[in-house]
Amino acid sequence: MAAFRQASVSLVSTLQITFSARPMCSELGSASASSSSCPPSLLLWCVHLSRICSLCVRKIPTRKQFDIETIPIEVTISDASIFNGQTGFRRAELLPASNSGIDDSTTGIKTLHFSIGKDAQRPLNLSHEYQLVFLESNDFSTNQFVLKTGTILGGDTAVDPDTLQLFGNVNQTPSKLLFSVPFLDGVFHNFAVTLDFDTLTTQVFFSAGGDPLEVVNQVISNDVSGQGQFHFGLLKKPTDAVGDITRNGFQEDGIDEGIIFGGIFQEDSSAGCVSLRP
Repeated sequence: MAAFRQASVSLVSTLQITFSARPMCSELGSASASSSSCPPSLLLWCVHLSRICSLCVRKIPTRKQFDIETIPIEVTISDASIFNGQTGFRRAELLPASNSGIDDSTTGIKTLHFSIGKDAQRPLNLSHEYQLVFLESNDFSTNQFVLKTGTILGGDTAVDPDTLQLFGNVNQTPSKLLFSVPFLDGVFHNFAVTLDFDTLTTQVFFSAGGDPLEVVNQVISNDVSGQGQFHFGLLKKPTDAVGDITRNGFQEDGIDEGIIFGGIFQEDSSAGCVSLRP
């Protein structure tokens, strides 16, 4: 039997933080649908914020982990959320400003933290597949892990589309399902994903609301080589696509959808430490 990684509980302030994308209220003061600015801890992946996506604060009744003095951010998509001629997709993502693709965030042993919740006023269309969080390799050839929801293309049709599904490297056949959990209304879903870039393994921790994170799977072999960049947002894939899905398939008109993120940061876990609570 594979062993569980030994996780120790520590305060975030005592840990070695690789990057943090937890904006203070003041950082969002100038970020709006009519501005090209965004919190300095985040880099907007799209060029025109006003045309592609917007940032705003939403309230969810339950507390999220690791946002004690910071606030959540929302990424939204519309009919105009088309990047680089990818007319089959509607997408908008945020990337940590320090994550260049070849930086230290994809070396050694790192744990990525994030919380995710629904916006009841901007629901997703679950007949589509959405990528919410993923690591894209520096040569753009794969996603080493990806959190999805909705109707997964080529996936198990018996699975409720209103489920968060975390997969390993998408170039592995079949791609490993690392963890899944119902995507509930009115609650933040807290994840920690430990990525060992030396031994090429992944382990997942999860909790809901303000509960401490718990180990939910064994240390699993998963090819996380290739470095790359972490994406947080919405990548909505088409239905009824033939051939190149980046440029073909159906996307309905009148899209106004959003997803809320909180507690985004990464810690160095080379000493075996994974934060389970603030």
